[in-house]
Amino acid sequence: MNKDLSKKRKIYEKEALIESNVPENPMQLFSTWFHEADESDGVDEANAVSLSTVGDDGFPKNRIVLLKRFTWEGFVFYTNYLSEKGRAIERNPKVCLSFFWPFMERQIIIKGITEKLSDNLSDGYFDSRPDGSKLGAWASDQSEVTTSREAMDLKLAELESQFKGKPIPRPKHWGGYIIKPKSIEFWQGRPNRMHDRIRYTLQEDFNWLVERLNP
Repeated sequence: MNKDLSKKRKIYEKEALIESNVPENPMQLFSTWFHEADESDGVDEANAVSLSTVGDDGFPKNRIVLLKRFTWEGFVFYTNYLSEKGRAIERNPKVCLSFFWPFMERQIIIKGITEKLSDNLSDGYFDSRPDGSKLGAWASDQSEVTTSREAMDLKLAELESQFKGKPIPRPKHWGGYIIKPKSIEFWQGRPNRMHDRIRYTLQEDFNWLVERLNP
């Protein structure tokens, strides 16, 4: 198989990103960009984000997770702590998030340190989930090899029977993480591949250094 993609071209010309127009705190700019993407008809699931971790084998691995909250402190998502990503984070909490909204011609790349949320915050979010999603958290030994789809469905059916008419508690192996950013790069597509790239880097005094990067 040999598919030549060298002639695929896109002209980026929707917006510009200029230092004089950016706030001092990158979370403020993130909030603006996120809400613009979330309200756009051209972006599906604006909170879908690529999470990169490094595994035991030394390879980085990306997968899509769903951002569930962001604050001045960082970015929150939930998962199985015993999953491949959970084990990778336990060994190396340095991760990268990457948002890509092609319709907006924008990317945001975030490097940060991951910390577990407190049990009460994880409990609160878990309680807000539909019962099907709660049971899924119990049923799935995430990232582990399974014998068949039928075995997974049977385990879920058993749990449905076990918890019928009862509250479904949060499994201790499931909960939230917050990624506290160390650097956040905003990428805005521009004509002639002369894209705007503005990077914020957290300093020791907790102020943010703002720099323009070459495209």
